[in-house]
Amino acid sequence: MSIGAARRVTTAVVAATASRAARGLLDAEPPGGQRRWTRTNHRGEPVSLLAGPATAAGLLVSGAVGAPSVRGAVATTIATTTAAVFGVIDDLEEDAAERTKGLRGHLGALARGHVTTGGLKVLGIGAGSLVAAAVATPTRGPDGSRRSAAGWLFDVATSGALVAASANLVNLLDLRPGRALKATGLAAVPMAVAGGAGAGVAAAIVGVCMAGLESDLDERDMLGDGGANALGAALGAATVLDAPRPVRLALLAWAIGLTLASEKVSFTEVIATTPGLRELDAWGRRPAASTGRPAT
Repeated sequence: MSIGAARRVTTAVVAATASRAARGLLDAEPPGGQRRWTRTNHRGEPVSLLAGPATAAGLLVSGAVGAPSVRGAVATTIATTTAAVFGVIDDLEEDAAERTKGLRGHLGALARGHVTTGGLKVLGIGAGSLVAAAVATPTRGPDGSRRSAAGWLFDVATSGALVAASANLVNLLDLRPGRALKATGLAAVPMAVAGGAGAGVAAAIVGVCMAGLESDLDERDMLGDGGANALGAALGAATVLDAPRPVRLALLAWAIGLTLASEKVSFTEVIATTPGLRELDAWGRRPAASTGRPAT
């Protein structure tokens, strides 16, 4: 099902508006107080994690508007909500003394019977992604004939893995101001422009990314796991709704490959030494030697 241009633009505007409104409401009355949502960034300066739930709120409101069908809206809502909820739990409840890091570390802890907040997030987002994929995957083919159970289960499993891997991958990028928002927004633009079944959700992602970019680059906010996981899951859901099986499988392989590489290689170092990526990553960001907040 194609999504009209007017609807895509409306969805992007609704996304940006809802995200900014949610951010304002959260800032006025942050659950548990501002201190609970304040963290220290790579410069040693305080930043707020409230952008995470604000981003998720924008995605949820606008994703329902832009989804191609009730099935698409439900699938996107499930994927985004579970990613946001378990991401926020990890943001707020992570044991500061816990040294378990990375997907391998959390899976290893689970194998030993120790459930970290990161491990809980892996399980929760994985389960939510599979449910979202099951809702999004039709049981009948384009000609109306019933699909085989094996073919349907294969698509659900691989699509669910793609949503979960996308959520994790965007979170891996949230290490420098603006990086995750730039990457996710740019990845969503082609789908939003093309007008396919995932275009409405992709337009919502673009709108949310544009709304949050300034405060992220100014280092007043950061997405945290709640926002980054929600963005990645929404992007994965849009891809599942939009792309044929070969494309989904190729993107899944790519996402898994990058995730495995992240266990050995620093994305920040790779970006810093790659022309083009380096400049894009640094665009709009305060210089590395800068101290203090920009004048307002």
